[in-house]
Amino acid sequence: MALCRNVNGKRTFIKKPELLAPAGNLEKLKTAIIYGADAVFIGGKEFSLRSAASNFSLEDIKEAVAFANQYGADIHVTCNIILHNDNLTGLKEYLCALDEIGVKAIIVADPYIMTLAKSLNLKLEVHVSTQMSTLNSEAIRFYQEMGMDRVVFGREVAYRDLKLMRERNRNIDMEYFIHGAMCIAYSGRCMLSNYFSRRDANRGGCSQSCRWYYDIEADGQKLNGEDEIPFSMSSKDMCLVHEIPKLIEIGIDSLKIEGRMKSLHYIATVVSTYRKLIDTYCADPDHFEDNWYEAELQKSANRAFCEGFFDQTPDETFQLFNLRDEHPTQEFVLRVLDYDHEKKLAKVEQRNYFKVGDQVEIFSPVRDNLYFKVEKIYNEDMEEVTVANHPMEILYLPLAQEVSENDMGRKVKS
Repeated sequence: MALCRNVNGKRTFIKKPELLAPAGNLEKLKTAIIYGADAVFIGGKEFSLRSAASNFSLEDIKEAVAFANQYGADIHVTCNIILHNDNLTGLKEYLCALDEIGVKAIIVADPYIMTLAKSLNLKLEVHVSTQMSTLNSEAIRFYQEMGMDRVVFGREVAYRDLKLMRERNRNIDMEYFIHGAMCIAYSGRCMLSNYFSRRDANRGGCSQSCRWYYDIEADGQKLNGEDEIPFSMSSKDMCLVHEIPKLIEIGIDSLKIEGRMKSLHYIATVVSTYRKLIDTYCADPDHFEDNWYEAELQKSANRAFCEGFFDQTPDETFQLFNLRDEHPTQEFVLRVLDYDHEKKLAKVEQRNYFKVGDQVEIFSPVRDNLYFKVEKIYNEDMEEVTVANHPMEILYLPLAQEVSENDMGRKVKS
């Protein structure tokens, strides 16, 4: 199928890639969809990695699907643990329940779940998890012959190989990570957590041992001195913001953001930025300007960025050997609940401390960012206060510029 057509003399994309976002709870899921995600992937209470996330019950998933349907979005559920015998109980019933609820796809790492889901003749799609480290055309063909609907690539796939695999495998969906944390091990196949804390990374219990501090020793001698920074094995975060046009041009079906345990502010910032980038590029790719997107992403960044394996094998410059190369975020301080056009008054929910005199940036899924100085703050009884220091407090801010429900505000740091 052609990806582009000519519209009013401009090359325009007919088929946009799906923007797939993470969510660790219902609030984050709804925010991801409101801010532009075409689909959201979540974990259930069972059969899912990321056991520390606030995973979804079946009732939560039902609510998630109902909400997504209002926006034409889809829900994907991770069923990506490596099964042990004691995980088999209830699996069939769980898959049938997800299908009945209307989940679009399950993300699977164990071959038994793949074959079971297909044997049940479910409506939902079966996607091969990144945990399977799919890196070549023949592996894709193997999964296609099994009846799988999509392959989620391992993060180790470089663009040159990705392009070749897209050319050779046209009849299966392909999903590629574009943003988020990188695992120090091979597509998550790590045993450090098991070894140090007896928490199985491939059954949802990763203790992120690579980010712990370590001393370095050789021949019984400690190499880092007492005043030196200890060693860690953490990677910089992946950010392919400058490479999205290449992925769109070769027809990758889904662009995936990592981060089911990330904050509400992170989800909103990252999803809205990539949404606007994809839409702008697809509308007029030949006149696209990549001018502000990375700066916007930096406002929610936890660690420095790198491009992972996209162009090359990562070297030492892609690593965070001391965990101190972190980029401070702009603090998320409020969420807009309503706006009174006559009174020019924004009703907001406080999320972090701010005060009169602070500069705040409002960002939105529907308009460009705007900036204002907090001149006055009123509490719910319309009493004037000088600080907002009570979590989740309802407040009112005089604001001449129009804002909308679900817009967010972050404190601008000097």
